[in-house]
Amino acid sequence: MSNPNDPLFHGKRPPIDTSRGAIAWMTHNHVTANLLMLVFLIGGLIFSLTIKKEVFPEFSLDMVTVNISYPGASPEEVERGVLVPAEQAVTGLVGIKELRGTAGEGSASLTLELNEDANASKVFQDVQAAIDRVSTFPNDIERPQVTLVERKRDVLDIVVHGNVDDRTLRAFVMQVYDKLEAHPDITQLEAYGVRDYEVAIEVHRDDLRRYNLSLPLISQLVRDAAVDVPAGGVKSEAGEILVRVTERKDWARQFGDIAVAQSPAGGTVRLRDIATIRDALVDEPRNMVFNGEPAAGIDVFRVGDQTPMSVSKATHAVLDEVRQSLPPGVFVTVRDDDSEIFKERLSLLLKNGFIGLLLVFVVLGIFLELRLAFWVTLGIPISFLGALLFLPWMDISINMVSMFAFIIALGIVVDDAIIAGENIYEWRQRGYSNFDAAVAGARQVAVPLTFAILTNIVAFIPLTQLPGFMGKIFGVIPFVVGSVFVVSWVEALFILPAHLAHSKRGHKSRSARRLAARQKMVARGLDRFVEQRFKPLLDTCVRHRYFTISVAISILIVMSGYAASGRMGFTLMPRVERDTGRVQVTFPPGTAEAQLARARTQIMSAADVILEETGREGVFIGMRGLIRNDTVQVDVYLTPGDKREVSTGDFVRRWRRQVGTVPGALSSSFASDRGGPGAGPALTIELRHTDTDLLEEAATQLAAGLSGFPAVGDIDPGVSQGKRQLDLTLTDTAKSLGLTAEEIGRQLRASLYGAEALRQQRGRDQVKVMVRLPEEERVTLDDVNNILIRAGNGVWLPLPDLVVIDQGRAYATINRREGRRVMTVTAEVEPADQAALVINELDQTVVPQLLARYPGLSLSYEGRQADEREGLSSLGMTFTLTLAVLYFLLAIPLKSYIQPLTVMVAIPFGVIGAILGHLIMGYGLSMVSLLGMVALAGVVINDTLVMIEYGNRLRTQGVAITDAIKAAAARRFRPIVLTTVTTFCGLMPMIFEKSVQAKFMIPMAISLGYGILAATAISLLLVPCLYLMFSRDIPVLFGMLKNHAFRRTAN
Repeated sequence: MSNPNDPLFHGKRPPIDTSRGAIAWMTHNHVTANLLMLVFLIGGLIFSLTIKKEVFPEFSLDMVTVNISYPGASPEEVERGVLVPAEQAVTGLVGIKELRGTAGEGSASLTLELNEDANASKVFQDVQAAIDRVSTFPNDIERPQVTLVERKRDVLDIVVHGNVDDRTLRAFVMQVYDKLEAHPDITQLEAYGVRDYEVAIEVHRDDLRRYNLSLPLISQLVRDAAVDVPAGGVKSEAGEILVRVTERKDWARQFGDIAVAQSPAGGTVRLRDIATIRDALVDEPRNMVFNGEPAAGIDVFRVGDQTPMSVSKATHAVLDEVRQSLPPGVFVTVRDDDSEIFKERLSLLLKNGFIGLLLVFVVLGIFLELRLAFWVTLGIPISFLGALLFLPWMDISINMVSMFAFIIALGIVVDDAIIAGENIYEWRQRGYSNFDAAVAGARQVAVPLTFAILTNIVAFIPLTQLPGFMGKIFGVIPFVVGSVFVVSWVEALFILPAHLAHSKRGHKSRSARRLAARQKMVARGLDRFVEQRFKPLLDTCVRHRYFTISVAISILIVMSGYAASGRMGFTLMPRVERDTGRVQVTFPPGTAEAQLARARTQIMSAADVILEETGREGVFIGMRGLIRNDTVQVDVYLTPGDKREVSTGDFVRRWRRQVGTVPGALSSSFASDRGGPGAGPALTIELRHTDTDLLEEAATQLAAGLSGFPAVGDIDPGVSQGKRQLDLTLTDTAKSLGLTAEEIGRQLRASLYGAEALRQQRGRDQVKVMVRLPEEERVTLDDVNNILIRAGNGVWLPLPDLVVIDQGRAYATINRREGRRVMTVTAEVEPADQAALVINELDQTVVPQLLARYPGLSLSYEGRQADEREGLSSLGMTFTLTLAVLYFLLAIPLKSYIQPLTVMVAIPFGVIGAILGHLIMGYGLSMVSLLGMVALAGVVINDTLVMIEYGNRLRTQGVAITDAIKAAAARRFRPIVLTTVTTFCGLMPMIFEKSVQAKFMIPMAISLGYGILAATAISLLLVPCLYLMFSRDIPVLFGMLKNHAFRRTAN
């Protein structure tokens, strides 16, 4: 059966050589092709069982932290004495990208973000050495902790809760901890919400005066009397004998016999005579409740090659055993089980993949022979399983991102088999045998198909060059799709021809004949459409090509301008809802514990009201309330989003209205989205000024300006008065008695905070021995005034006689960046993707007024906006380089400097479809959308390259350029439509997926799916116009100009 529409076929069937070349050899040796297919299929199945599985890919954080504890010190003291020297020590070290520091009450933290190419271990060692060299740190600091931050791979969270006291709760938590730790498949655990043990020694002020003692002195006496001291060894005939002084004391009862003074009668005063000694828990407020009951928890992590499933299975087995031994009223609840998340996402992607595969087969079965459609469709699982053979060698696991990469490939990879299979089918239609058609058809498209694969791979390369967290997450996609494309190339050119060459056309059943008849009917209908509709339209577009090009450019400008205006919205990452609603409310430092508890009750009660409205059944799992560092946090855990009618976002919005105003709160935030890249406040504005007072005032004014925007809420000015502070200055009396500021501070610190006598290991616990005044003597301001200071001569004097006391306020926290104080204002924008519009308006109104009012003030947008700037800059640069590589790859098969431009100019027009797709689906643009548009470049090139290569071959046969490109478009109409429909069908289940698990990746699928629909019109109508413009019109124009210039020169 011949095809008269093919200009290369003139009614004859010229002989072809099918005996030479790799394709011919593989087609002859079909056993080799089958063995290769089995290697891909069986090898991939085996590797799928052993390959590492996780929710997200592994990545390093490229971060070093320095944490220094300075108990009892105010934030300003911490900044001056600890943070600034630490900053100076590490400034200038090689490999540090950014330096941020925070001084809080009793602690300083330094965060060093490293350059991506830095040697993290070397920088860590340099930072540790630099910190160790600092000699100006206060004596009372604890040893600085320098840490190379590693991402802990958490599997699940265990909550132990019940109406029991703290000591009992701690015992149950550690009981669960011990049983988990003993399991061979559980390696790393971390308990939280449990208070540490301590030995508390409390001495009344009157007893100190009576026996002329001070708290630091008692602390020293305890330290000297409660240690083990190795004293060496002696040699004897029986061997060496070790000598030790053993006075170690672990429990409170053992400290009572320590002698601390002599009584007036000459007797010995022991510690138990003047002190209350008890085994206690560290003096901290109870900070966690779960479902209204006291709670603490254990985080379970995985290490090495452990999978979420294996660790989760082992944990649940232990917990089933533990629950049987727990008393009534004590419960163990599991939250955030990664194995369940992994199973849900794997099920989701496998479901979408299967549906996509089925749709591809149905579409191919409509247009092609059923046998051909089967073998073409089979190329997809062959390519996928074959790609699994390469992933372990590239240290890539099966995770959410790599699985999504397979979904992307599903829509694209079938193109190769369609191009080869459809061309083989065409050669069959010309009357060639199965074998000759398979070899000739595959050989004819081998070169364009090879370069189409290469361009597809290159188009994904920019994803490997994204900076920071995004690069670590999306960087695996190019390696996965690249592996799939390589196997697909092998399958399309070497396996598929062998199968089609040796497939028999035997007797067809009645149903097969009916199907074949319908396929012929579809084929004839498609041919009629090409002849009666497409060709006239193409003639019109080519004849008025500059009008066609102008219309396309106009649409591109309008759509791009609309997207760039911010009206569609743009965010770094799609906001994906989680199954947890969270409220965080911040109070002024020093807020009473009772007020924090009332706020927690108010927030949890409001959640209960909403749960009563929505119904708890099938919606509610549990509720946790935390109090820490003057912040109240409440989490409501909901069932998976696809199993309940109310969304997390809707629940949180109703919760916000129900909570209303929290008395005394500085700021509040309500969140329903997941963490990760793009998380955090929608707006983060950082202000810098040398005058701290002006900086605070400017931050307050900026927050007031933000409150005028209707879309902005949850504004936090970052300004807090902090706790009340007493500033002490020594009097002449103190100086005359030889007292120094250090000595007074030491005694005062011991009275208020306590003096640490010992820190020693007791089993798994590190236990402090603290000497302090009883709580009732260190509560009020009068207690401070009543503190007695012991002078060097043994005289006791009231604190007010030795110092001048001024009242003020300390900063709650002091933030620094690159050695300078900064203030950060944050806010939320609803919807979040409208932040760009808010920023534009902010820059035109509030910011200019602020800069004019406070000379020397500078501000910058950080957080999401900084990540967006960095990501867009990197993406723009790498995409430019990618276009250059694509040009070279196109120039080689086309053998032209101009024709690659014809193909590449079509790339931007694919963006029209991607933008329209986002508008149709109701999505704003995100960085994930742009990544899809970048990857779209390779897909657009595929069909265009094959069509232009075909047109060039027609021209070598003497066909006029206009007729050649029109014939090429008509000839490639069916394969282009096939690849378009199959690509869109492959991505369609993901595009229309409603599960919250898929929201993260849907924008990329929209860009690719709708972009390829637009690319169809581009390839079939716009590219022929561009081809004529670049290949004929522009050379003719330049020739005319050259001749005109030559004639002018001659004249």
